[in-house]
Amino acid sequence: YVDFADDSKVRVGDWVVAVGNPFGLGGTVTAGIVSARGRDIGAGPYDDFIQIDASVNRGNSGGPTFNLNGQVVGINTAIFSPSGGSVGIAFDIPASTAKQVVQDLMKSGSVQRGWLGVEIQPVTSDIAESLGLKSNNGALVSSAQDDGPGKKAGITAGDVITQVNGKDVASPKELARLIGAYSPGKSVDVTVWRDGKSQTVKVDLGKLPSSDKQASVDQSQPAAPAKPDTLADLGLTVTKSENGKGLVVTDVAPDSAAADRGI
Repeated sequence: YVDFADDSKVRVGDWVVAVGNPFGLGGTVTAGIVSARGRDIGAGPYDDFIQIDASVNRGNSGGPTFNLNGQVVGINTAIFSPSGGSVGIAFDIPASTAKQVVQDLMKSGSVQRGWLGVEIQPVTSDIAESLGLKSNNGALVSSAQDDGPGKKAGITAGDVITQVNGKDVASPKELARLIGAYSPGKSVDVTVWRDGKSQTVKVDLGKLPSSDKQASVDQSQPAAPAKPDTLADLGLTVTKSENGKGLVVTDVAPDSAAADRGI
């Protein structure tokens, strides 16, 4: 058997070898380097791929990528190619993610991901300024689902989630990755920016619902729109406040009437 590497120690420029079965030819080994880390290729909310330039083609998916110590740093997953063949841009699922998936499958037969139960969106520069934040890092909570773990812990619409267990949250996608890395039932410390100051709440994560279950939840609450309404004439994007009193401004278009008036 082989060991998984600590992919947090993988650096751009490290040499790697990819193993696979391209075009059904049989076991094939190619060499290259790590080209980039943390790639988001639009495959889903947990995108955090390692990019390599080793030759990877159809049939390589599912094969391991090793470091020079013989440890698995990633699993070959996808390539970018206008022709369908290798052009030196391939993407690996990091070893830490693959290891967690393997453990979940062995334990329960399915992947178990933690769930916070909130809808989030990016923090724009305007929102950061209005809330007194020094940067636009973090994830703005637009709504907290009733009976969800986040709401039970006191997280509300308008909070900006900035850390999970001491790890900085740079964006909504990073929050999804951080929460998804924990198992349901795990207790985590979530730091939020609220009323001009940071505070930390302890959240017992739930189990990520299936897409069908999530859809039924959304349909059962027609009063809480999944997408904000846009007031095009004013340049405002708003959503209903959690208590139903008033609206929460989530975005202001540049050079709009609302922006001119300092909203």
